[in-house]
Amino acid sequence: MDFRFDLIMDYAPLFLKGTLLTLGLSLAGIVIGTALGLAIGLGKMVKNKWLSLPFDLYITFFRGTPLFVQILLIHFGLVPLFTGKTEPVTAAILALSLNAAAYIAEIFRAGIQSIDKGQMEAARTLGMTHVQAMRHVILPQAFKRMIPPLGNEFIVLIKESSLAAVIAAPEIMYWGRAMQGQYFKVWEPYITVAVIYLVITLSLSFLLNRLERRLSTE
Repeated sequence: MDFRFDLIMDYAPLFLKGTLLTLGLSLAGIVIGTALGLAIGLGKMVKNKWLSLPFDLYITFFRGTPLFVQILLIHFGLVPLFTGKTEPVTAAILALSLNAAAYIAEIFRAGIQSIDKGQMEAARTLGMTHVQAMRHVILPQAFKRMIPPLGNEFIVLIKESSLAAVIAAPEIMYWGRAMQGQYFKVWEPYITVAVIYLVITLSLSFLLNRLERRLSTE
């Protein structure tokens, strides 16, 4: 096998550009998804089943259907409905955010419900409203427990962002496919793509483990 490192070097600036976009897509997805996930998770916990039903349906849809299909629906259906044209990066961010929100909502729900109910009762006894107790007592404690699953979701989101290549969002996989199509090579582009993803995920795993250990000692 004649492995061409020179071809990889030719595409290195494009892979760097794709890596930055991949990180940007994933970061936007996790930030927006976390905000939506908190709202959806709290909505699902509402005792009135009719009020919680829309949140249950949202989680069921986005967790029960492939992200690939969601990306296509949003790119070819939802985004053009509002903008009149397809916008790959916008569609990718929206799809990743909405998908992540469904998983993060369950992370928040599990984290909040893992806190002893006596904490809420004690906060209410001190005169706090339910919202104040949730903000100042429950969520800070739950957040520490949610760090590992939230970190895992971020790592999963980075890998799943590769699906954005099918709608021509110029992230890492897009340039891997472009290199393969130009040079009719398989090993060079896809091994390079795999190594970049591996470096990113291992680096994030290391940082998240350090953060988790630091929080556990506080």
